[in-house]
Amino acid sequence: MCAFKGAPDMAALEENFPRGGTRKIHKSEKSYQQLVEHDNLFDISNEEESTKRKKNQKGPAKTKKLKIEKREGGKSVKEKLEILSVESLCEGMRILGCVKEVNELELVISLPNGLQGFVQVTEICDAYTKKLNEQVAQEEPLKDLLRLPELFSPGMLVRCVVSSVSITERGKKSVKLSLNPKNVNRVLSAEALKPGMLLTGTVSSLEDHGYLVDIGVVGTRAFLPLQKAQEYIRQKNKGAKLKVGQYLNCIIEEVKSSGGVASLSIEQSAISTAIATQEQNWSLNNLLPGLVVKAQVQKVTQFGLTLNFLTFFTGLVDFMHLDSKKVGTYFSNQAVRACILCVHPRTRAVRLSLRPIFLQPGRPLTQLSCQHLGAVMKDVPVQGFFNKAGATFKLKDGALAYARLSHLSDSKNAFRPETFKPGNMHKCRITDYSPMDGLALLSLRTSVIEAQYLRYHDIKTGAVVKGTVLTMRPFGMLVKVGEQVRGLVPATHLADILMKNPEKKYQVGAEVKCRVLLCDPEAKQLIMTLKKTLVTSKLPVITCYEDAKPGLQTHGVIHRAKDYGCIVRFYNDVQGLVPKHELGAQCIPDPEKAFYAGQVVKVAVLNCEPAKERMLLSFKLLSDPEPKNERVGCGQKKRKDVGVGQLVDVKVLEKTKDGLQVAVLPHNIPAFLPTPHLSDHVANGPLVHRWLQAGDTLHRVLCLSQSERQVLLCRKPALVSSVEAGQDPKSFSEIQPGMLLVGFVKSIKDYGVFVQFPSGLSGLAPKAIMSDKFVTNPSDHFVEGQTVVAKVTNVDEEKQRMLLSLRLSDCRLGGPASGSLLLLSQCLEELQGVRSLMSSRDSVLVQALAEMTPGMVLNLVVQEVSEDGSVVFTGAPVRDLVLRASRYHRAGQEVESGQKKKAVILYVDMLGLEVHVSLRKELVNRKAWKLKKGSVHQATVQHLEESFAVASVGETGHLVAFSLASHLNDTFRFDSEKLQVGQSVCLVLKTAEPGVTGLLLAVEGPAARRVLRQPCKDSEMGDEGEGADPALAAGPRKKHGLAIGDVVTGTVKSVKPTHVVVTLEDGVMGCVHASHVLDEVPEGAAPTATLKVGKTVTARVIGGRDVKTFKFLPISHPRFIRTVPELSVRPSELEKDGHTVLNTYSASPVEKIQQYRAGQTVTCFLKKYNVVKKWLEVEIAPDIRGRIPLLLTSLSFKVLKHPDKKFQIGQALRATVVGPDSSKPFLCLSLIGPHKLKKGEVAMGRVVKVSPSEGLTVAFPFGRTGTVSVFHVSDSYSERPLQDFSPQKVVRCYVLSTANHVLTLSLRLSRTNPETKSKVEDPEINSILDIKEGQLLRGFVRSVEPSGVLLGLGPSVEGLARFSHVSQCSLPKKGLYSKYLPEGRLLTARVLRLDPSKNLVELSFLPGDTGKPDVMSVSPELLVQKQEEDVEVKERDRKGEKKRSPKRKEKKNQKGQEEGELPSKEQVRAKRPGKRERLGSEGAQESANKRRKKAGPPEEEDSGVEVYYREGAEEEAAEAEGTLTKPAEVPRLRLSSGFFWDVGLDTLTPALPPRGENSDSEEDEKPPHATQQKKSKKERELEKQKAEKELSRIEEALRDPGRQPESADDFDRLVLSSPSSSILWLQYMAFHLQATEIDKARAVAERALRTISFREEQEKLNVWVALLNLENMYGSPESLSKVFERAVQYNEPLKVFLHLADIYAKSEKFQEAGELYNRMLKRFRQEKSVWIKYGAFLLRRGQAGASHRVLQRALECLPAKEHMDVITKFAQLEFQLGDAERARAIFENMLSTYPKRTDIWSVYIDMTIKHGSQKEVRDIFERVIHLNLAPKKMKFFFKRYLDYEKQHGSEKDVRAVKAKALEYVEARSSVLED
Repeated sequence: MCAFKGAPDMAALEENFPRGGTRKIHKSEKSYQQLVEHDNLFDISNEEESTKRKKNQKGPAKTKKLKIEKREGGKSVKEKLEILSVESLCEGMRILGCVKEVNELELVISLPNGLQGFVQVTEICDAYTKKLNEQVAQEEPLKDLLRLPELFSPGMLVRCVVSSVSITERGKKSVKLSLNPKNVNRVLSAEALKPGMLLTGTVSSLEDHGYLVDIGVVGTRAFLPLQKAQEYIRQKNKGAKLKVGQYLNCIIEEVKSSGGVASLSIEQSAISTAIATQEQNWSLNNLLPGLVVKAQVQKVTQFGLTLNFLTFFTGLVDFMHLDSKKVGTYFSNQAVRACILCVHPRTRAVRLSLRPIFLQPGRPLTQLSCQHLGAVMKDVPVQGFFNKAGATFKLKDGALAYARLSHLSDSKNAFRPETFKPGNMHKCRITDYSPMDGLALLSLRTSVIEAQYLRYHDIKTGAVVKGTVLTMRPFGMLVKVGEQVRGLVPATHLADILMKNPEKKYQVGAEVKCRVLLCDPEAKQLIMTLKKTLVTSKLPVITCYEDAKPGLQTHGVIHRAKDYGCIVRFYNDVQGLVPKHELGAQCIPDPEKAFYAGQVVKVAVLNCEPAKERMLLSFKLLSDPEPKNERVGCGQKKRKDVGVGQLVDVKVLEKTKDGLQVAVLPHNIPAFLPTPHLSDHVANGPLVHRWLQAGDTLHRVLCLSQSERQVLLCRKPALVSSVEAGQDPKSFSEIQPGMLLVGFVKSIKDYGVFVQFPSGLSGLAPKAIMSDKFVTNPSDHFVEGQTVVAKVTNVDEEKQRMLLSLRLSDCRLGGPASGSLLLLSQCLEELQGVRSLMSSRDSVLVQALAEMTPGMVLNLVVQEVSEDGSVVFTGAPVRDLVLRASRYHRAGQEVESGQKKKAVILYVDMLGLEVHVSLRKELVNRKAWKLKKGSVHQATVQHLEESFAVASVGETGHLVAFSLASHLNDTFRFDSEKLQVGQSVCLVLKTAEPGVTGLLLAVEGPAARRVLRQPCKDSEMGDEGEGADPALAAGPRKKHGLAIGDVVTGTVKSVKPTHVVVTLEDGVMGCVHASHVLDEVPEGAAPTATLKVGKTVTARVIGGRDVKTFKFLPISHPRFIRTVPELSVRPSELEKDGHTVLNTYSASPVEKIQQYRAGQTVTCFLKKYNVVKKWLEVEIAPDIRGRIPLLLTSLSFKVLKHPDKKFQIGQALRATVVGPDSSKPFLCLSLIGPHKLKKGEVAMGRVVKVSPSEGLTVAFPFGRTGTVSVFHVSDSYSERPLQDFSPQKVVRCYVLSTANHVLTLSLRLSRTNPETKSKVEDPEINSILDIKEGQLLRGFVRSVEPSGVLLGLGPSVEGLARFSHVSQCSLPKKGLYSKYLPEGRLLTARVLRLDPSKNLVELSFLPGDTGKPDVMSVSPELLVQKQEEDVEVKERDRKGEKKRSPKRKEKKNQKGQEEGELPSKEQVRAKRPGKRERLGSEGAQESANKRRKKAGPPEEEDSGVEVYYREGAEEEAAEAEGTLTKPAEVPRLRLSSGFFWDVGLDTLTPALPPRGENSDSEEDEKPPHATQQKKSKKERELEKQKAEKELSRIEEALRDPGRQPESADDFDRLVLSSPSSSILWLQYMAFHLQATEIDKARAVAERALRTISFREEQEKLNVWVALLNLENMYGSPESLSKVFERAVQYNEPLKVFLHLADIYAKSEKFQEAGELYNRMLKRFRQEKSVWIKYGAFLLRRGQAGASHRVLQRALECLPAKEHMDVITKFAQLEFQLGDAERARAIFENMLSTYPKRTDIWSVYIDMTIKHGSQKEVRDIFERVIHLNLAPKKMKFFFKRYLDYEKQHGSEKDVRAVKAKALEYVEARSSVLED
């Protein structure tokens, strides 16, 4: 760049042309400068002036022009820095905005400088508009099309382009915007795209491996790979896939084909740090809003700044967009970061923002509204005035607010600029909030200040309001209620009767009095009525179903009149029914003629069910006296003026012990505001209560509840925000599991915490999920009234209950740091509000306290020294002010009464009226260093409050505040976690300057960095000192005179796995690292083991380690003489001049590892295995460390499962350098060679995601991920290939390809371990060339297309089976195929035809081609549909069917049973069959029964069942006729093999009708010629014989004892013969259930209970259990309860209780099961089986803690003789269902008490064999065989030991056991002889 040249008189010109218009232009720059120069202008409001300025720049600088510029210099600076107005916007202007509101059809966008625009739903992107058109065309919602509220959320920053600025009918300007990338990024070309560019785009389609993103650049195809979107999907999208139209901030990662293809990333870490650079070739033509640039301050004025950025360009920053914390500190040439706000298309003027919130792209704005919206404020001082813009004001809480010029006075004529001098006071009202500017918007207009309704939120349903008629429309009348509020009076509500010409009565501009029918602030919808009866009614209004109490009389409007009665509507769309018999005293036969819609009526409430939203009304009014009605009405009206969830302003009337008695404005309705509800912070509630006094006004207070006695209010900001954001569900139907809701603790019980939400709903947080920490007493964790965030885990809408979790792991949204800072800011902001309250009090003492802030240094006089060592001072500006320094803050100084001292304020206790001060010198004499935001410091805790702590930065003494909690729920600390004064903590600064609070704000770093006060300096050691030897650190360090290179002699003091401590002469301790013991270290050896304690060694000094910081110091360092000498005993080091020296001069440890290159082999020594991080920590040298990720330690699963067995601490390992970690001072190593993940490499990975029907996502060390197709999971496909995989499972992978930076992997054993030569049942198919015609292949169903079924044969190969080749049955509807062939089903297919040119593979699934059963199951629906067509064919088959032998029949029966698979829930979860389907369902049941039938005599060749089996020629004939060969699916109720009643109603298979019922229809359906044809005498004789045979066959069948019942009559005959057989009765019930006849099944059960003999207790119990099962699945809780109570009366109660508990558990009704077990524990507390069953239930639910408590309770309740048995059972349960370690501990505890209980030893051995390792089993056997037991028992254990070793051990192990047995026998014999 050339230097600036010019005379001194050019200063004025330079002032007006900040880019330096007079600079001489170098030849090489001229061409570019001519293009750019005219772009660099500010003023967008006056284009003529900018044109003149362009001419001035091009021409030479003349004297005349200079004079003009000098004269108008100040003026032009103002004009340039004028803020944006609607007039300055123009079409095509690119501008950054923030989503303020999201409606169904448009977005409301907040623009800079308080402007606002709108985005229509068709301006999102082309793909979204196309989807909308499709939805409109098909007139039903598309499944994959999201609504605008699902795509956008308030606070999102979006890049917009102004599409038009139009004038509305009201004369106001409306700004239309577009988000369409085609419009926003129109200024970019494909060639201009560069890597690193930050663009916005929208998802246009979902592809196999990612998403196509529309970035609006012509000729560019932008692709977002799936792995680049995973983080965003998981964190921001709640795990859901991205949808069309979703708005994304993207970074270009790679550009190919000259911009033709762009690869994108949406990883938040990259986006938030993206900066636009000069290398990306941005110009003023294509500069986009939202880009962050590095800039330099060029000029500072009172109106803003001018910045220079991207070298050539200049932009403006107005006063609204300066960093509020740095205002007044900017200076020329200061380097800053800025965000581009807008670019003018014509003048190229650029506006920027320095507000920190914009400097992290992709981060939404958090503050979308201000606290006091709508509040009227008096005496607000002017902060500054701007001629063409407006004025800024300072609110009481210190925040800045802004009023536009048009809002400073009622009219232009009344405006007086002189009244807006800084400091002048004005009355104003907060009308709005600008999120883009972070400012509240004010108005000084009298009309606005006095307006009753400023927003829709201010209007409540049922209120009477006044308005002005705006216009009359066909659908009703528009009425203006407020400045920004419009309402509609529907045509039916213009009067009590329907009006023909309403315009004659209501003139435009006329004032009207209306009543609000419905007000929806979110939708800005206001519906009102002008019906005089409603407006003037004194009766109470019904705004919700809860208001409708029986007997209440009110007015309503008839909505509809029907023949069954009238529907009457009230307020808020609440409606009820007046039945026909309640329409009047006399019967009204035709209500539709007697009443009309819109008629006002007076009704009485008969009954109301709010939960079901039902109301029963009557026109027969109750006989209450009128005066009482009126009185009730008035009271009701007063109470109803405040609705639950409404935000109101209140005035304090009186302070009570528990809270504030207030009056709700403007009607002065009495209400109560409890102290805990004054703040979100528990400690701040009493403080606010202390300083509020009668007469104070509180704004934006929430109505929580109301009763006849009082209205309960809440002022918690978190609850108010959630109500404003619409995040407070009003009913249980709106609540879904997984929702996060803000509420407060209503009450605390021993079993949990009840949380209430703003709408009045409440839920229970049980003790188990109340905290991530162990909860002993819930009241230790929460207090009543505390604000909490709760996650809904379970909702029972019917019982109106929900379960909540308060665990931080469930409820945390952001990181701990952001939550901690937010809580701290809110807390200090509230304290500052209290200060402002105190400063307005009359007391001088209180005012003095309010002015004192932490950090102030005071000169004080010691008053007294207390017994506890604290000091009390006087000498403050006010008498009676108590200042106290604790013993710690006395700092050991000797103080006497009257002595003068300097002290610094730590904290002002505004509740106790006490000031905490400190005499510590580092605080009093703090250094005036400037600290950087984001810097990390060690700080010392100086003062502790309940919610935050004050600390001092170690280096400077600055006071810093940091929050003790990171979340509203984070309130409990164990004693070990609690901070102490004097403790050292690690803090990250979040502000660089102390604000009005006097404190810097910070967040705490890792808790691991905390250090207690006593070893105060140890914190300096940090990570380096981890694992320091105590022997080295103990005691004061002795000085030594050793130098590097000296040879010394010493004695080995101690030997550790990684180092040896040596005592040198004069008692100096030295250290020898494992790497400096031997010259050549064999792999697996432990070098330090070669040195023994006490051995004398000769060593050479190679360095010195500081004992405090544990870092190596250079010999020139002054502390070197106190270091621990680092020694080497290597023989090569001891040779003359052969030694090396440790590098102690590197700037950082990171530099030390730069000497190592990837692929290099090093010897390292294992220090420890980090179980949490899953890596091996190793040391290469004393000052060089490394880490080996677990997945890089071995390719063996056995090693990865138990790395501690393979690797020993101190062991030498040969590792390969993978690469230095740039962020940490350690090497990344591998034990399995270079980890490059190239094609053909085998590596270990960890599953991170399982995608059904697609495959797996596998993660490798260092952040790389790959995908495994479902075809590469195994060499043999299975129906559920991903069943055995879950996240975090370790897998061995083979890298198939690395194309496009995407790892494609295979888990096939033939790839990962080819040496095994395993059988490949399903070969890999990567292309069509791998397939041959006629080949038999297996694959997974991809989808059902119009042309056939697509079968996936490989990752990228699909085959098509046309419908004719799918099944022998052709379905009537193609849509049914997808039901029976779901995606992912495994099928076998034959390749019929290949066409490589068209990439076509034609397949067949037919049994004749594949040799497999038909792919379609027998479906009742299919049978019914085919029935009419096939009747005649089936009749012929039946007549011509040959006799089958019993053997063949039995074979066929077995085949049927093999083929008939149980239906999955997905396949059979269908709606209940209709009549026709139900008829058809019985035959299927018959066929199922037929299959179960055993072989019968040959006479039974015809069963009368329509579905039968065929073999050979019969089977082929059946295929030709289109019938299905697969048998009906076996019902889930299988009584032949025991009783399993786990069938659901919707999974029952409907059955076909019996033949008898269907015979008529068969004859009716026959063709006419078949019945009309005359039969011969011979034929009639043959038919007669066949009929006789048929009758005899049926008689034989009925006599057959093995025949299965097929009808109700059959079952009746059976139960008559065996009335006490429960199995028959259960089969009978199942028969009815399969026909979905629940009532008949109940009747059968009741009949069985009456019929079975009273002696058969077990048989009766079986029926009772079946009935309980039936009621549990198909009945209501009430019916189940009744059956249960009866069952308990008629049976042994305990058995019934246990059976019902099992039923509940199997049907996953865990809550009911838990309640039942609790009942059982009270009733059967002496029964150990109950305790054991309950313990098992809890362990299955994963509630180990609860199970342990149950064991303790059991031991308290049961007699002592049962204790051992119960403990043993619980230990077994722990082994099977819980924690094996705990089970071992229980057994060990019992055996330590009863060592000779062989039964316990035996059970312990059994459990360990099943669940433990071989080593553990052998350890137990070794202990047992050494016990002193009876020979018989010892023989038993030796025999078991021998059997175990024979089964699991080697020959050597067997011999060893025999030897031990022989040894025992010999020892026993010798004892007997003695």
